[in-house]
Amino acid sequence: MSEPSGPHTFAAVPQHLAIIMDGNSRWAKSQGKSTPMGHKAGVEAVRSVLGLAKDYGIEIVTLFAFSSENWQRPSMEVKALMTLFSTYLKGEIKQLNNDGVRVRFIGDRQRFSDGLVKQMEYAEQLTADNSDTTLVIAVDYGGQWDIANAARQLAEQVKAGSLEPEQIDENLLDQYISLSDLPKPDMCIRTAGEQRVSNFLLWQMAYSEYFFTDTLWPDFGEADMQAALSSYNQRDRRYGGRESEEETSIKGVV
Repeated sequence: MSEPSGPHTFAAVPQHLAIIMDGNSRWAKSQGKSTPMGHKAGVEAVRSVLGLAKDYGIEIVTLFAFSSENWQRPSMEVKALMTLFSTYLKGEIKQLNNDGVRVRFIGDRQRFSDGLVKQMEYAEQLTADNSDTTLVIAVDYGGQWDIANAARQLAEQVKAGSLEPEQIDENLLDQYISLSDLPKPDMCIRTAGEQRVSNFLLWQMAYSEYFFTDTLWPDFGEADMQAALSSYNQRDRRYGGRESEEETSIKGVV
């Protein structure tokens, strides 16, 4: 999409924005390039979007980088993705740290190489005290895995006798879900025209607003972000509740 001609402000922006980055392979095919080149272009889009998030005052960005199901992709593509992930961490972490970005990872790290796990740990340690923006990268992550992992931890406590089953409720389970210390995502953007959640942050996005765009992730730019934020400003977030007729009337008068 074309870039806007000038600045744009919004009455409200998401404090926490989640993004399902889809369309790298389709972008590569449309450009006559290889799939790895599409993923590389997707990394460039990440840089741009992080800059936009900072400009608009979005405090937390969570990116769905590699799902639990992505291991089923062709082995050469998975290998290329792991190489790109490692290269991204090596090349970007110092700049992210200089920009005041706190980096975190969520997901199951057991299937990653020891070297990649160490890079992830180093990135988290290096940026732990930063507070300008929080970048969460979901890798080998699945929402169902997340909930099952939380339930398993509670089950172990019940087995050990330190927790009674009747003590388990939504609030307690929430404490064991990934990102429990952060505000829940206010909005989720998915690119490339698909309109599904794909096992991403199932618990955390129970009341998130969704924005779907046909733009392929490598092409996602400021005009797309503005469209998403404009849509967000038109939403009436009631979290399952509803205003009384009196409150609605007062708003109408004011």
